[in-house]
Amino acid sequence: MSQIKKGNIVRLGFDFIPPAFIPKGKDENHHRFEQNARSDYRSLTVEEIVVLIENGNRADNWEHILVCDPFIPYQIRHNNFFGLVRIGSMEPIYLEYRNLKLESGIYNSTIVSCDIGDAVAIHHVRYMSHFIIGNDVILSNISEMETSSTAKFGNGILREGESEDLRIALELCNENGVRSILPFDGMQAADAYLWTRNRQDLQLQNRFKEITEKRFLKTRGSYSIIGDRCIIKNSQNIKNVKIGSDAYIKGINKLKNVTINSSPDAFTQIGEGCELVNGIVGYGCRIFYGVKAVRFILSSFSQLKYGARLINSFLGDNSTISCCEVLNSLIFPAHEQHHNNSFLCAAVVMGQSNMAAGATVGSNHNSRAADGEIIAGRGFWPGLCVSLKHNSRFASYTLLVKGDFPHELDIQIPFSLVNNDVKNDKLIIIPGYWFMYNMYALIRNGNKYESRDKRLLKNQYLEYDILAPDTVNELFNSLRIIEFAVGSHHNVRLSDVTHEQILIDGKTKLTGDSNEIPSSIEVSGFEHSKRKVELVKVGQAYSLFKRFIQYYGSIHIIDFLKNNSFEQLKDKMKDSQRLEWENIGGQLIEKNAIEQLMSEIKSSKIDEWEDVHKYYHDLSKSYLESKRSHAFASILEITGETWETITIETLKSWMHEAILHRTWMVNEIFASRAKDYVNPFRNMVYNSDEERDIVVGKLDENSFILQQREELQVFENGVQDLLISLSM
Repeated sequence: MSQIKKGNIVRLGFDFIPPAFIPKGKDENHHRFEQNARSDYRSLTVEEIVVLIENGNRADNWEHILVCDPFIPYQIRHNNFFGLVRIGSMEPIYLEYRNLKLESGIYNSTIVSCDIGDAVAIHHVRYMSHFIIGNDVILSNISEMETSSTAKFGNGILREGESEDLRIALELCNENGVRSILPFDGMQAADAYLWTRNRQDLQLQNRFKEITEKRFLKTRGSYSIIGDRCIIKNSQNIKNVKIGSDAYIKGINKLKNVTINSSPDAFTQIGEGCELVNGIVGYGCRIFYGVKAVRFILSSFSQLKYGARLINSFLGDNSTISCCEVLNSLIFPAHEQHHNNSFLCAAVVMGQSNMAAGATVGSNHNSRAADGEIIAGRGFWPGLCVSLKHNSRFASYTLLVKGDFPHELDIQIPFSLVNNDVKNDKLIIIPGYWFMYNMYALIRNGNKYESRDKRLLKNQYLEYDILAPDTVNELFNSLRIIEFAVGSHHNVRLSDVTHEQILIDGKTKLTGDSNEIPSSIEVSGFEHSKRKVELVKVGQAYSLFKRFIQYYGSIHIIDFLKNNSFEQLKDKMKDSQRLEWENIGGQLIEKNAIEQLMSEIKSSKIDEWEDVHKYYHDLSKSYLESKRSHAFASILEITGETWETITIETLKSWMHEAILHRTWMVNEIFASRAKDYVNPFRNMVYNSDEERDIVVGKLDENSFILQQREELQVFENGVQDLLISLSM
């Protein structure tokens, strides 16, 4: 049975806050007056009231209508006013936005206890209750706009007197809710990641909750806000919202309990058929065409389009999700997912990722309970029609071949291609596949993500380079894995051989005669099954991994020597360390620094999210120096040198090898793209080479390849100059 309440008409517009929750010495408007502290309102004159009545307006009490000068009563027609309504200054103008021209003023609307800014155009708003409207706002053809006294605008808090079951939480990473976090306006992917981890540390978890709740007042009575120069038209239900300036909203079905951040430099747009409930939208976002988002955070400059469903999920900056369904996931910046038949659930995807059509990542239907998780390093790329089983984990830049993977996976080697060989019932892994066969896409993607980073304040350093502390550490781990695999292959019958002896033997084989390196090697620990798991092309991968690690160190040495001496380089190398790093929300941070941060949060030394963010930003300022130290330590380790043994000749050798490696990379970029021009099956859809070049562009005019060649020339010239200076 519907609970219909009845009250005296003179109270319509009042009693917004139940009396029990009004602070002593305050009234029901105390938050409203704090939100809008404007003081130049005045009462209506008798003449103005007469004009308003003649224009078809009615009010329960005209004394409750306050206005500012200049006031034009002729621009207020056929409205109902209830409660305290305050109207800003007016002008004899019309407002225009994208060919919609509306006379300023208020027309054919019901207004209940609202503050309305200067020079607004409000037309056919059938019910608007407890809103603060900014200046130069256009509201046209809206069914319902209302605010409750307990409005929280998408934040995971409770107002005074509310029970815990009313709290909004995001159930990230898996479906059973045990990694839930409390969303708040301004939350970053790093915040969400740290909060979802270390669930055994109850003190840390409680502190996260405490510093979130202290950001907000518990008292009731905040009004919804529509910022300056917003346009909202042809929409249905809008309830408990906080909308920043310059937002453009049209044709939506529902906005409920949301914060929509928007500004003149980063305005947000929301289009037809969208329904957003219990969420926070970042600056500069685009949400169009039937999107459904519930319990979510959409970070700045991201997009939801074409019927996308985003539920119990966090989507990082500069990401796009179209058409498909994403549930219970934490997604770092620069994620792309465009296809209606892709599905992502119960996952942590660490950014720079792309979900292909038909990919099903995270379905628990093949598990016993809804508590599985998938963790994928940055650059994750599941191919067409991939399905995975919980729990699985993937190193950076893992590429999955089309197919159903029937067992849990732990792919520990980055830049790999993983293939489920159904015919032979085995898992095949090609370490370093991206280096061998698709350098074009690998390097181009890194450049693409950086160019698409539209954040206005880049005070948190998001790493897009393929060679960084996280991936290089994975490469080092992969060298040990390959060495052990090769060593085990040659010592399969020896039971008394130690782990260290196997590693040494494997390394000897890998650095010696290539004929001693088998074409494929069986390994364990990559799949939870009894079938074979094979690494192939390990000799080539081993050599490439070492070359890329040395190149990583060399380019940082080259950059350092542009402004520093050889002696200063040795001093820096003396103190360099290859520490453990972790990707938290797209920012790479040394593991010990993360532990320090969590310790300071637990001790209350850090007691606000702004201080946590400052911690990120401070580390971002020093990141390039820390990365350089990691690079210095990496090249010493991979070459077997020490800071004491390095000579000028050593540096020259490394620089020459860096030029050769960079040249090889550029040649591979060209070669991997050129394959598409000589493949007869690629060319068969064109009636001539000329038509192909018109459709896909000429190979020798490819802008990315030309850019890489130019950058190679600049790099080589710079290194040659350094070589000359080192010889002097």
